[in-house]
Amino acid sequence: MFLVRSLFKMSGHTPSLLRLEQKAVEADQIIEYLKQQVQLLKEKAIVQATSREEKRLLVENAKLKKDIEDLKRQLLEKEKARGVKELAVPAVEPSVQCVTKPTSTSPPAPPASAPAPATKPTPAKDNEATKKNKSEKKGEKKEKKAAAPPQEDAKVDVSRLDLRVGRIISADKHPDADSLYVEQVDVGEAAPRTVVSGLVKHVPLDQMQNRMAVLLCNLKPAKMRGVLSQAMVMCASSPDKVEILDPPSGAVPGDRISFQGFPGEPDKELNPKKKVWEQVQPDLRTDDQCIATYKGAAFEVAGKGVCKAQTMSNSGIK
Repeated sequence: MFLVRSLFKMSGHTPSLLRLEQKAVEADQIIEYLKQQVQLLKEKAIVQATSREEKRLLVENAKLKKDIEDLKRQLLEKEKARGVKELAVPAVEPSVQCVTKPTSTSPPAPPASAPAPATKPTPAKDNEATKKNKSEKKGEKKEKKAAAPPQEDAKVDVSRLDLRVGRIISADKHPDADSLYVEQVDVGEAAPRTVVSGLVKHVPLDQMQNRMAVLLCNLKPAKMRGVLSQAMVMCASSPDKVEILDPPSGAVPGDRISFQGFPGEPDKELNPKKKVWEQVQPDLRTDDQCIATYKGAAFEVAGKGVCKAQTMSNSGIK
């Protein structure tokens, strides 16, 4: 290099040499920058691969849980087929045994002078006792039915809804609907539920991944553009804005949402004809502190806190 510079100085081309040196320095800087970018791209690729592997493992875990539940169910069916069901029957109707025992020991003694006809009255009285037992059993069943009216005819309030904490494991765009997401949601069961939500215009896809939410779990499953939805994500809602309700810190999938002053067990599945959800929904609102409520009673997870919207106060919930 010294020799080159000397030659250029001798030849009177010093400015050209300086430009070459500057370009060489710039080239070194560009090469170093490209090396850094290549390293960043490698690190990013590793992170993305890790995220994909985590999602794959979650889906496989859910499938294994479902397989275990299927095996349990098959085992129970085989046990029933071997006679387990028959062994449990006497414990269900102890009252019948109590009634029939006296009948076998209480027939009147036959006259000493007529031993032959003595056995004839016994079958008749046994038949009468059996008929009496059957009528008493029918009476008991009628009383039980009268004492326990169907749940779908019970009082309509928020206790009829099966509201639970859930975790959205993953979400993707619906293949046939631009405004819908298809989510896999853990609600504390053996396998995640598939849920379809019209949230594309309100919640970015990256904010739908691995997040906690409140789910209504006893709506009748319904197909939405070809995909069966098994629950509904609860949101604070207005014509211009929608926010997913957040469970309290420390809540886990499957935690039940309860309401002070509204005890009771939820329906196994809401009957669409009874319109329970349609009657309850107008009274679901966030208060001035963004707390989700039903007629003033907070959405509460026992011992953990209340459910809230992020910013939407005095808004409807659906």
